[in-house]
Amino acid sequence: MAIKKADFKYEIVKNLGVISEGKSGWRKELNYISWNGGAPKYDVRDWDSERQKMGKGVTLTESEIQKLYELIGEKIPNTQPNAQPETQPNANDEQ
Repeated sequence: MAIKKADFKYEIVKNLGVISEGKSGWRKELNYISWNGGAPKYDVRDWDSERQKMGKGVTLTESEIQKLYELIGEKIPNTQPNAQPETQPNANDEQ
């Protein structure tokens, strides 16, 4: 029995940065994305150079990204953040 994947829509509200880039041109990015018209969330995943194809990723709410930020500062040596991260990126900021 074949399973048809549901169509979905996404809008990259703001590109927050590239975490890494592979030799093939795929980039692991942190973006602020609206999925299926919902409220935007933070998203970490691989994208091809044209942003037409995506890999598996993880999507985080505002409270989850804040907790991740705290855990990184607390648990990973030499990564003490010196300022709070921006909250809810402004769509009008430069992308």
